[in-house]
Amino acid sequence: MKELVNTSVKMPVALHVRLANLAKTRQRSAHALMLQAIEGYVDREEKRDAWRREGIAAWEEYQMTGLHLTNDEAKDWLARLAEGDDVEPPHCHL
Repeated sequence: MKELVNTSVKMPVALHVRLANLAKTRQRSAHALMLQAIEGYVDREEKRDAWRREGIAAWEEYQMTGLHLTNDEAKDWLARLAEGDDVEPPHCHL
């Protein structure tokens, strides 16, 4: 079983009422809804951070090598993929 940690969340009364109403409507506990919301938020933020790090790494690699694709090359490749043509990406160049 997963180890659990107790924590508390202070929230405005109006939000607490909304949460309680939603929990009742969904026939779930407010705790379950809060846990689901927090987990979803953390997942999204972790993905956003990973995407940002990948972008920074790609920019740094471009800065070092100068290798790139033009916008037209990328659009043509993506259009072929969208048409179902399973083609390799074009080679990067200076």
